[in-house]
Amino acid sequence: MAAQLIDGKALAQQVRDRLAQESADLLTKKGIVPGLATILVGDDPASHVYVKNKQKACEMAGIYVDDHKLPATTSQADLLALIEKKNADPKIHGILVQLPLPKHIDSKMILEAVSPFKDADGFHPYNFGRLVEGHPVFEACTPKGVIKMIESAGVTIEGKRAVVVGRSNIVGKPLALMLLQRNATVTICHSKTKDLPAVCREADLLLVAIGKAKFVTADMVREGAVVIDVGTNKTPEGKLCGDVDFEPVKQKAGWISPVPGGVGPMTIAMLLENTVESAKRSAGLK
Repeated sequence: MAAQLIDGKALAQQVRDRLAQESADLLTKKGIVPGLATILVGDDPASHVYVKNKQKACEMAGIYVDDHKLPATTSQADLLALIEKKNADPKIHGILVQLPLPKHIDSKMILEAVSPFKDADGFHPYNFGRLVEGHPVFEACTPKGVIKMIESAGVTIEGKRAVVVGRSNIVGKPLALMLLQRNATVTICHSKTKDLPAVCREADLLLVAIGKAKFVTADMVREGAVVIDVGTNKTPEGKLCGDVDFEPVKQKAGWISPVPGGVGPMTIAMLLENTVESAKRSAGLK
């Protein structure tokens, strides 16, 4: 029997609808409009599409967008000055610096310059450290979205064996920590893991973020497992696909997320949620 689909697009719409109501309540009760500053440097076409999608989602959720599109020649000093200005702006509750940045700019320095209390992406070392302690301020958007997707399927995380394939600072590591906080038993796999298929087959929850098209095949999946595909790749024909070989795995898994229409929309929804939560904190409501 084919797996049940975890529809990230539909779930993200539910999140946006809820946030739109929360934003309206904030305006009515506190006179506050949640504000997100978006900063894009250069002319990368994919980055322009990503930022446009995020801004459109913000508008649907009642979030004010403070848009900054800067030329590729922007100096690191000028970018740091803009971030410092947004850190001090009380109308801004979240700051998004779209990656990648031009090569002459130190991405690590830029991301660390964002106030950890406006770090809507959840990338700042302060927020990562708080996550390790189990007391996060902002959680990274993609892992946070993955957790919501698992929960939306009615699956209890506590007590489950979770296998995370990929150990990036953006997805793999924070996702493993979030699962651990919810009392899963967590294994992180990577390129040096021995007998990766056997480890994957142990998973009740298989979370894949390795960046290789159709890498996880049906023989790597336990019958009835929850499979969340974080990857976004292109086939030789130019079509989008994930890190999971979707059609064969769908016949074996209990639940599965598609690509596209899975984790991607939820990542954006969690960016909006982080921004609204930040606005609530500024109003003394959290």
